[in-house]
Amino acid sequence: MGTRKGLFRATSDLRRREWRLEGPYLAGYEIFHACLDRRDGATAYAAAHHTVWGVHVYRSVDGGRSWDLSPEAPHHATVEGAESLKAIWHLAPGHADEPDCLYAGIQPAGLFVSHDGGGRWEPVQGLNDHPTRGSWQPAKGGLALHSICVDPRDARRIYAAISAGGVYRSDDGGATWKPVNRGIRADYLADTTPESGHCVHRIVLHPTRPDRLYQQSHTGTYRTDDRGESWLEITEGLPSDFGYAVASDPNDPDTVYVIPEESSHIRTTVGGAITVYRSRNAGADWQPQTRGLPQEDAYVTILREAIDTDGLDPCGVYFGTSSGHLFASRDAGESWMIVAGFLPRVLSVDAGLLRK
Repeated sequence: MGTRKGLFRATSDLRRREWRLEGPYLAGYEIFHACLDRRDGATAYAAAHHTVWGVHVYRSVDGGRSWDLSPEAPHHATVEGAESLKAIWHLAPGHADEPDCLYAGIQPAGLFVSHDGGGRWEPVQGLNDHPTRGSWQPAKGGLALHSICVDPRDARRIYAAISAGGVYRSDDGGATWKPVNRGIRADYLADTTPESGHCVHRIVLHPTRPDRLYQQSHTGTYRTDDRGESWLEITEGLPSDFGYAVASDPNDPDTVYVIPEESSHIRTTVGGAITVYRSRNAGADWQPQTRGLPQEDAYVTILREAIDTDGLDPCGVYFGTSSGHLFASRDAGESWMIVAGFLPRVLSVDAGLLRK
């Protein structure tokens, strides 16, 4: 779990009834994103930012118990008057057939790849120099590439999402990229259905049905079943079309979770009630899941990286808040417990099975 003041580990056995909190590791750093590499269940990566020490990638080979500084951070080539690296927003392990491949999304918006586990980085110029880049504009959090998904069937198919730029797909390992935003509303632009320039907040790809992705956008929740060629809005039944957090059950492509927020102006939970909405039918309808969650005077924010699922049966769901609380459900959202409270602001949550 990444926070504004370091990284924490919450561990449990497979029953998920009792949790042990450890940390902070990398104390003093903002951990924009941290993830466990599912390819081996032991390697982990963290994107760390410090106002004095700078922006770095850290790597662990023991599940996050100890961390080593990578020798290089992904960054744009230095151009006079331009910033080469402001933050690393997302780290994504590559395909299972490429065990040392790691992707990074940064601000100013750019995609980078490492072929040695984060030691050295190369720019993915096919996206970074895309002809539509002129339509990209900074969102409230800056101009950042924040979501990266690799198709488990094909290492050459990669998705990336940019705020504000939209969703892009490559079918040739990153050499060329196609904007895939048809069906997404862009009510904040003069052209409300542009090819690119969308303020997408997060995308997730389903591992057992990789042609399906879910998206939380500035203007709603969406689903695609054809690799982004077309998107269907599934916002109906939710109390708001704004939010950041979206996650799916790794074992069921029809089960998806979102946490709507009041509006782009307020950006806190709707009505001050922390409510997770779950759909069992790919967004056709939604049910609020609230048992164990504060339902009044809880005006918190759940950021895009601050929700995840573990893939056990039943599925575990986890999210962190701007108030420093980590909530967990071990029954697919039916009930919730507090794992930790009053930590620094939670920026990212990643749930995975450690291999000892």
